[in-house]
Amino acid sequence: FLMCSGILLALGLVYFIYEKKNTVGCIVATVLFLICVIFGRGDRFAFWENNLAYEGESVYNYLQVQEGDRAVVLSTNVLFGVQSIHMKQGGLTGLYYDYALAAPVMAGLAGDPEMAAAAGTAESVSSSSDSPSMLILGMGTGTYASLCQRYFPWIRTEGVEIDEKITELAREFFYLSDDIPVTTYDGRAYLAADDRKYDIIMSDAYRDITIPFQMSSIEFFELVKSHLKPGGVLIMNMNMYSREEGGITDYLEDTVGRVFGTVVTVDVAGSTNRELFASDDPEMLRRFAEGVPNVKDEQLRTFLVSIQDDLQEHSDRGYVFTDDKAPVELLGMRVIDELIRDEMGYYKDIYEEEGLSGLIDSF
Repeated sequence: FLMCSGILLALGLVYFIYEKKNTVGCIVATVLFLICVIFGRGDRFAFWENNLAYEGESVYNYLQVQEGDRAVVLSTNVLFGVQSIHMKQGGLTGLYYDYALAAPVMAGLAGDPEMAAAAGTAESVSSSSDSPSMLILGMGTGTYASLCQRYFPWIRTEGVEIDEKITELAREFFYLSDDIPVTTYDGRAYLAADDRKYDIIMSDAYRDITIPFQMSSIEFFELVKSHLKPGGVLIMNMNMYSREEGGITDYLEDTVGRVFGTVVTVDVAGSTNRELFASDDPEMLRRFAEGVPNVKDEQLRTFLVSIQDDLQEHSDRGYVFTDDKAPVELLGMRVIDELIRDEMGYYKDIYEEEGLSGLIDSF
């Protein structure tokens, strides 16, 4: 807590000093940042951990792998959280990947005994050109691919990951099956060179506010749509979504809505993630409702039932990214501003009511 708070408070301090306003904000940020520095870990910056299984750099990222009793996690050079996880005991992760497992059901690929019987092994599926297929843009260490292989083994899954070192870590530490191919490439460039169609395409290339503009525009989602089979589903994972009108979330959702006829979203409990599902098939939600009872795994079936009522249908607000105008960096920084205000607001109230001593006592 102290380390994550320290990041936000340091950012807040810089923000308030730069703006030359909000004296209370400066005082609160300064005091709390000093507390984090004093009582936090002195030999690591921010959220970085000790006792790592791997630590190194690639062309794109600073990478850390930490292995515990329950899970193996990958963290990169982002503000919060982990980017990939492998649960040693199997099962769901408790993260956004679980929500994304609704997509095969929405695409009508869940619980089909004939598919399961025909699938046989993952190797036979990967070599079958007419089997249900999924493409993951932004593969990471393959958390979602591995989950799909576990729960929907009849779906042929492959991925695209721009950072080859992450793929190497996926094979070494995260048990990504050799039967799941991964291409080292930019996601949009890969689609432009690919002539195949898929039942599901997942876009998971957004990391906190770091969003590749070329994978956020209407032209990109039109390219995705051209690679989906009839009834196919797009999944998009959005990190650190904005609650403000005209924020980056509105732009991303509206842009997808201009391309696909059916768009729904669901917020991931206990996190800043939001999952988006889109299709040109108006029966996507009906298929989901009818398909959930056919999911064979009880844990997954129970989870999918629990999120049905949380799915929100999208309504257009008129915000669109294009290749000519996609200011994702500016809108992303607005999300950081929101987080700073939220974090600072709690401590500001304590300071105003109880003074500096009350602020220190709150820790």
